[in-house]
Amino acid sequence: MESTHSQNSIPSFEKIVDTIIRLSVLFFLLAWCFTILRPFVLILIWAGVIAIAIFPFYRIFLRIFRNRKTLAAVVLTVLMLSVLIVPSWLVTRSVYDEVSQLRVLNKEGQLLIPPPGKSTQSWPSVTKPILDFWKLASKNLQSAMMKYSDQLRSAGAWFLSSIAGIGLGVLQFVISVIIAGVLLAYSTTVGNAATKIFVKLAGKNGEQFAITTVTTIRSVVKGIIGVAVIQSVMAGLGFFIAGVPYAGVWTVACLVFAIIQVGLSPVVIPVMIYMFSVSSTLNASLLAVWLVITLLSDNVLKPLLMGRGTEAPVLVVFLGSIGGFISSGFLGLFLGAVVLTIGYKLFIVWLNPPQLEDPVAQIA
Repeated sequence: MESTHSQNSIPSFEKIVDTIIRLSVLFFLLAWCFTILRPFVLILIWAGVIAIAIFPFYRIFLRIFRNRKTLAAVVLTVLMLSVLIVPSWLVTRSVYDEVSQLRVLNKEGQLLIPPPGKSTQSWPSVTKPILDFWKLASKNLQSAMMKYSDQLRSAGAWFLSSIAGIGLGVLQFVISVIIAGVLLAYSTTVGNAATKIFVKLAGKNGEQFAITTVTTIRSVVKGIIGVAVIQSVMAGLGFFIAGVPYAGVWTVACLVFAIIQVGLSPVVIPVMIYMFSVSSTLNASLLAVWLVITLLSDNVLKPLLMGRGTEAPVLVVFLGSIGGFISSGFLGLFLGAVVLTIGYKLFIVWLNPPQLEDPVAQIA
């Protein structure tokens, strides 16, 4: 009896072959599906992030439109697109024109860097090395940068190609917002499916992982990306109104530095110094006051928008943004910070799973 039982418990060769064939077909099908969807993976993931981030606003629109889901999703999507498209188009057009002008000036051998203004003659002697280098760079940028020519050439090419990808990134943003509106219209079904996937992958901790993912996305989008966008818009308004040369490029640079948690200072401070040297004192002073307010707004906006207990380490956000930007372009700058922060938070939850009485209620 024991030998018969042990023989029955051992899988037959036919069953093993049958299982291998099924798994191979399943793997082939999944790989094929991924190949088809690969051009849209970033857009779909970002659409999901947007849908989760704006879901609280969607609930407000649901109450306004008396629980008509499709109408609420359409109105919210149109509102987001109207807010996104116009400023993005203006900045993208400005950046494209400015980068094209830089390329033309570079080919013609003309000045890429304007010389210091007359007001710099009264600056303290401590600033003499900076002014000397500035004058040399304005007369002959190649001579000033000869020592680091190889590094600057490769960095400049990478920067110009990244700037050129902003238009594509804005288009991806628009498509993601539209898809996010569709996800909101079917939020109940999509939310249940996502929770089931988490439970399937993580077992009893699946619901907690789902909660952590939702809260982390909302925290990062509001407290990091939201603050970065607000600050870069404020700085950009100051640049354009004050007549700063290449204002579009500096606005995008502010956005990048703000998202990677470096801050706006590496862009704002040189711009202020330059404007005091070439512009009127009144214009430069007003711009300086506005930019200082922009810099200090970080201390007010972050505590206001970022939820308690959901702060992400600066290093995680920095690595996520930089890595996403290098690997996936302009859209990866935003998505990288979100995805790496989610991974970090899920790892912490996996190490120290909290005990919650009603975990599902925390997602809403």
